[in-house]
Amino acid sequence: MTDTLLETSSASNSETAIPARREVVTAIPGPKSQALHERRTKVVPPGVHSTLPVYIERASGAILRDVDGNSFIDLGAGIGVTTVGHSRETVVNAAKAQLDSFLHTLFTITPYESYVRVAELLAEHTPGDHEKHTVLVNSGAEAVENGVKIARKYTGRRGVAVLEHAYHGRTNLTMAMNYKAAPYATGFGPLAGDVFHAPSSYPYRDGLSGAAAAARTIGYLEKHVGATDLAALVVEPIQGEGGFQTPAEGYLPALQEWATKNGVVLIADEIQSGMGRTGRYFASEHFGLVPDLLLSAKGIAAGLPLPRSPAVPRSWTPPSPVDSAGPSAATPSPPRRRSPCSSSSSRTASSRRASASDGP
Repeated sequence: MTDTLLETSSASNSETAIPARREVVTAIPGPKSQALHERRTKVVPPGVHSTLPVYIERASGAILRDVDGNSFIDLGAGIGVTTVGHSRETVVNAAKAQLDSFLHTLFTITPYESYVRVAELLAEHTPGDHEKHTVLVNSGAEAVENGVKIARKYTGRRGVAVLEHAYHGRTNLTMAMNYKAAPYATGFGPLAGDVFHAPSSYPYRDGLSGAAAAARTIGYLEKHVGATDLAALVVEPIQGEGGFQTPAEGYLPALQEWATKNGVVLIADEIQSGMGRTGRYFASEHFGLVPDLLLSAKGIAAGLPLPRSPAVPRSWTPPSPVDSAGPSAATPSPPRRRSPCSSSSSRTASSRRASASDGP
């Protein structure tokens, strides 16, 4: 997070900086990349696909340099991960300092200060001024899985609602939550059940106001699922995989009001839209949305694995440590309950009701 960056630091490590320009000195891919690709095909399955078989040797800022000496502008950014650029000096120095101290202890056995500090920063920057608790896990998909587990534990319900054009991950549950079956879920069934896909707000295509689109979403859920059987409604405030869709004004607050009234946990999946990618820390802020759970990953750690799920305590019995905090996670706190019409909090798993934290 930007709070951890020194104001006097350079954008990238001066020792590894690459000139900020494109430079092509061989055919693409070059001979060294072609040789590496031939080695790869013998040991890596074809399902692990690469868009362009150029093999990267160094990176700095927004520039990638391959093993043949060609330099490219990095428009992929690890799919929304390297938000502060490659090899930023403060990030590299922080990683080196941690490597010099220790690699792993397991926070649920022998904790350490840096976990607490990350949770403090997330509590400060996620939407809402209520008390928040954070769980750190290994990937965005794991954050989503934990968010659903927490919502189900909290509500005692099974149903999970998602929106059309959504993307939530590639685990069994998150594949079921995705809008597109192909290519993510093709041939991998059976998938997790009790997942329901509702129409979303897509003003560029449907022309509906936020209120009308929300009424359509709510009407579908009440008819096809029933609010009393619904544990969570998972939304991306601005969809990524779905085509960078921004909902109509008023749509998300209307869903939030309905969820609060009916005891449904509203989860904001901000794995792609969070960490400054829309001009604010989290896209929820543009809509006045304070979700019950907020999930975050990708840009939160500039390429290091650090998904998060924040939460707020409420009057309920929290899960036991083994319920949600696996070998590399922490114990979640209960979600915070809102009164109807109030805003809700924040995908790391951060939320008002409970907590849990890759995306494509």
